[in-house]
Amino acid sequence: MDFSRDIAVDRIEGTVEVVLLEEANFGEAGPRGAREPHRHDYHELIWAQRGSGVHLIDGRPSEVVPGTLTLIGRGQVHVFQRAARLSGAVVRFGAEALGRGAAARWLIETRGGLTVPVPPAEAPALEAVIRALAAETARPLDGRSLELQRHFLSALLLWVERWYDAVRTERREADDAELQLQRRFTALLEQDFARHHDAAHYADALAVPSAHLSRVLAAVTGRTTKQLITDRIMLEAARLLRFSDLTVGEIAFRVGFGDQLYFSRAFKRHFGEPPMRYRERLRG
Repeated sequence: MDFSRDIAVDRIEGTVEVVLLEEANFGEAGPRGAREPHRHDYHELIWAQRGSGVHLIDGRPSEVVPGTLTLIGRGQVHVFQRAARLSGAVVRFGAEALGRGAAARWLIETRGGLTVPVPPAEAPALEAVIRALAAETARPLDGRSLELQRHFLSALLLWVERWYDAVRTERREADDAELQLQRRFTALLEQDFARHHDAAHYADALAVPSAHLSRVLAAVTGRTTKQLITDRIMLEAARLLRFSDLTVGEIAFRVGFGDQLYFSRAFKRHFGEPPMRYRERLRG
């Protein structure tokens, strides 16, 4: 996806990247001062075990609160304005790290940075899984690497979902009905994206008007129904190009295109380059 040229874009080299933090200082509290705001070309989990500070997520200030996880979605603009003596970890992961039926996909695609408190009794287990994931990303890749990374990442996201739901059960925010509709849509999309590319199918299956569904999804995720469908189709196509030896025509068929040329044009519109160039670039 081609992000704005006016904003610097941060990228990661692999599928998952883990940075362990120990008494780290960033932004105004760091030796180099604050960075310019930058857009993420990946999803990011920030585990704040200890420390203090403020980060800006899409321009909105958010406190660094010890004992919390903050989830920042791909495409959001983020910068640490200040972070002092921050211990914990930063887990960055691309969409391809999320397996089909990935845990908490609806939560990852929710618009806005979300901060979730971690129950103190469960913090040691969280840290152990983060460290296991860090060790797995540091070792040479083999045939099991990607699945192990997905396994550890899935555990982290399932915990985030559990803790987030526990907080919402107590608070019952006003937008609960919209989030529930988005969650149902995301589950249905995961099931049907390769067979149904039309927004009307999802509105009919969810028994809501098409305009209402698109309005709710845009409010929650910043993306319309059609855009979310296209994002999911192209994510699957990108995965198959990178991690399989299927031909472009076979991949087009797998994601629901009857015409390879039409698929290639759609892929180029989405990623800014044709399928084979995308494959060659990522495979080096």
